[in-house]
Amino acid sequence: MKFWKMNGAGNDFVVLNNLEEHLPVDALPGIARTLCERRMSIGADGLMVVDAPTQGGDYKMLFFNSDGSVGEMCGNGARCICRYGYENGLAGERQTVETTAGIVTGQRMDQRLYRIRLNDPTTVKLDCPVVVDGVQYACSYVELGNPGIPHAVVPYHDLKNADENELRELGRAIRWYSAFPKGANVNFYEITGEDRIFERTFERGVEDFTYACGTGTGSLVTVLTLQGKVSGHGVKVDMTGGQLIIDAQRDHSRIASLYLTGPTNVVCKGEVTDEDLVIPGM
Repeated sequence: MKFWKMNGAGNDFVVLNNLEEHLPVDALPGIARTLCERRMSIGADGLMVVDAPTQGGDYKMLFFNSDGSVGEMCGNGARCICRYGYENGLAGERQTVETTAGIVTGQRMDQRLYRIRLNDPTTVKLDCPVVVDGVQYACSYVELGNPGIPHAVVPYHDLKNADENELRELGRAIRWYSAFPKGANVNFYEITGEDRIFERTFERGVEDFTYACGTGTGSLVTVLTLQGKVSGHGVKVDMTGGQLIIDAQRDHSRIASLYLTGPTNVVCKGEVTDEDLVIPGM
């Protein structure tokens, strides 16, 4: 079984091509759990699988979190998969990718820089405070695509110097908050300059902080654009793994389009030889 290991601003993935491997779809969650476990296998935030299109796209992207749960879509993953698609001859410099949350279009900017149109915001609640251990925190709630990718957006003072364990416990509490029907990815942020933000995301399915989150960054800029705190044009978001750029086109009280631009990195290509990997039916 051949694989690529890629990352987008530190958000890392194992990529498999099911057009060649013909793996049973019901085996993919178990494959994700095995291959994504750090120290024991390749290690990654998630597994991405390229498969045959069913809706007129160039190909389909199936995404699984490291715990084996299905992810509706992954922004940094989609940018990486666009590079994979281009370099493997599955699509041209402009491409259409089918995801569980809807169609995503991608564009190659140069060898490593890729830009995608994120799924449109389908739910936006700008004022959705949460209460954790008796303390109320300002919060907004956004879903991208349909079915929606759920994101909580939470301002946090002096985020760069926050206590890691305290922030993780707060992220975990908000991730499972009862008002969020599907749980939520939790995006803590601090505005550091004009159209400049620092962000940390506690990701559902990874159950910890990741180095970057593309859909989280898009959700964050959606909220701040609608609140008038950023322009929505070329907004730079810094995270542990690097910088992503968001363009959000505002149409009165909604975001009409949302674009994510950032780097990709092909870390290695190889063959899976993990002796703990068991694939039922094969």
